[in-house]
Amino acid sequence: MVRRSFIAFALSLTTLFGLTLPALAVTLEQKVAVLSSFTQPTSTSASNWRAAWQNQTAWADYTFDWSTDLCSSSPDQPLGFDFRMPCRRHDFGYRNYKAVNMFPANKSHVDDAFYFDLLQVCAGYGGISKATCQGLAWTYYQAVKQFGALNVTSKQIEEIRQTVERNSLNV
Repeated sequence: MVRRSFIAFALSLTTLFGLTLPALAVTLEQKVAVLSSFTQPTSTSASNWRAAWQNQTAWADYTFDWSTDLCSSSPDQPLGFDFRMPCRRHDFGYRNYKAVNMFPANKSHVDDAFYFDLLQVCAGYGGISKATCQGLAWTYYQAVKQFGALNVTSKQIEEIRQTVERNSLNV
């Protein structure tokens, strides 16, 4: 009987403390600070974002938008170069800065981080493959710089695709 009373008392305390000690909500300032740290054109930022992306539940309090369409209408793996992770981090930056109404002020560094990430992919290659990859990276970077804030039309996508093809043939 004493044991049941103790268990009931312990459960009551847990419930009481659970209700009186809620988890602290993340402030907008905290969310923006973490968002900024995840979207810089540096190895540390890229590594920290990747670790967070692999463990999204640990960041649930921040209500980040982790969704992605990868490289949108452009190939995710042009000529076999895997640009999926750079595109994921780029989408993360765009979507989350838009969600906190801070996109225009942060678009440039998110785009620069995208280019940094693309070049990290290219660093794993040598010779003509590396040069080709870098040409594609530059083209993707220019596309997001010019069209990233716009609703891109099919014609613009086709122009970008043709540019990518021309650049890959000229390298």
